[in-house]
Amino acid sequence: QVQLVESGGGLVQAGGSLRLSCAASGRTFRYYAMAWFRQAPGKEREFVAIINSNGGSARYADSVKGRFTISRDNVKNTVNLQMNSLKPEDTAVYYCGATDGLRNDNSDYGYHYWGQGTQVTVSS
Repeated sequence: QVQLVESGGGLVQAGGSLRLSCAASGRTFRYYAMAWFRQAPGKEREFVAIINSNGGSARYADSVKGRFTISRDNVKNTVNLQMNSLKPEDTAVYYCGATDGLRNDNSDYGYHYWGQGTQVTVSS
C-alpha cells in the first residue's frame, strides 16, 4: 500500500515558479514509476510528466516540455515537479500517481495510487 500526499501548490504570477512535492508512504515506492497529472475546471485530467522507478528516465507532455522538470528521491520517498515560466493555462489541481513502468501512453487509466491533489493558480 502506498499513500501519496501532494504539497507546494499556491498562487503565482505568470512567469513565476513553483515546486510541487509528492510524499509517499510505504516501502514499495521505489518500485513504481511516478507521474504528475493536472485537472483544470471543466476539463479532463491531463498528463504532465512521468519518471521511471530509478529516476533515470522521464517523459513530458508537449505543453510543459522545457519548463517543467520531474525528479524523485527514493531515500526520502518523494517525487517533485519543478515548474518554471508558469502560464495562466497551467492553472489546475495537480495530482501525483503511481504506476508500473515508464508508460508511453498519457492515459490516467491503470494507476495504482493517487494523491488528493494540490491547487496551482497562475495569474496573468
